[in-house]
Amino acid sequence: MNGDTARSRSGSVDGQVLGPGRLAQIACLLEVTARKPGNVHRFADLPGLPFSDFLLSATAIAEPLDRAATAGIGRAVFEAIEATRRVVSTNTNLGIVLLLAPLAAVSMNVDLQDGIEAVLAATTVEDARWVYRAIRLAEPGGLGDVPAQDVKDEPTVTLREAMAMAADRDLIARQYADGYRAVFDDALPPLRRTLTEGWPLDTAIVTGYLHVLARHPDSLVVRKHGPAVARLVSDGAAQLLDARWPEALDSESRCQEFDAWLRQPSHRFNPGTSADLVTAALFAALRDGTMQL
Repeated sequence: MNGDTARSRSGSVDGQVLGPGRLAQIACLLEVTARKPGNVHRFADLPGLPFSDFLLSATAIAEPLDRAATAGIGRAVFEAIEATRRVVSTNTNLGIVLLLAPLAAVSMNVDLQDGIEAVLAATTVEDARWVYRAIRLAEPGGLGDVPAQDVKDEPTVTLREAMAMAADRDLIARQYADGYRAVFDDALPPLRRTLTEGWPLDTAIVTGYLHVLARHPDSLVVRKHGPAVARLVSDGAAQLLDARWPEALDSESRCQEFDAWLRQPSHRFNPGTSADLVTAALFAALRDGTMQL
């Protein structure tokens, strides 16, 4: 992403610091253009989920997420989903927004990983109430019913507490519980390393995605197809990494084979949660200067 534009600070262009909402928007645009196996990207749609819907969704979230620190995480999530629904009719970005809102609420003067814990610890019941409303508005598929703090009901615990109760079955909820470990420990390091080694941005994004998918069964695949299938999908990502992606000469063809298997019309395994986590890692990389505009 390095170009001729002058930059002096992370997340800045010509000395003007970009707000967290704009960085979130850019992270979404970069993530959806990358050719991640099984996901929507600039060369592949999914049924009912065209690439253009993700571009439109990215344009909608900047202003609400810019207000996350002042309006509160929960309200920022709801307003971002509400803005998204004004431009698209499907759930394109609930997971992304849930991940980006707390990150956007960290003061730009504080290191992201250092600051996220305080933001999560300060969440309230009101935050949970707004997020429940956002989830109902987004209408994600495959949620099912849970015995306590179901999103169809009014919450009685803080947002972080509600997420902690779902952490064993949802990877995005787990980030609220453990301080974004999958983002900072699994997605961001391979993304940084691949960029440092001089690989194209598309390759770096796919690498971060594969590392997350290999280490964590994808929550969306689990909800739609069950844990055994999700483990099989993760094994496919692990095999690609074990075959020395992206260094091996046959890396591209192996990646295309994995992508074709995931997209078979008989099942269509879409590891969307893994893509959401990579979007959060891209936000972190933009914010800390790993990726410079």
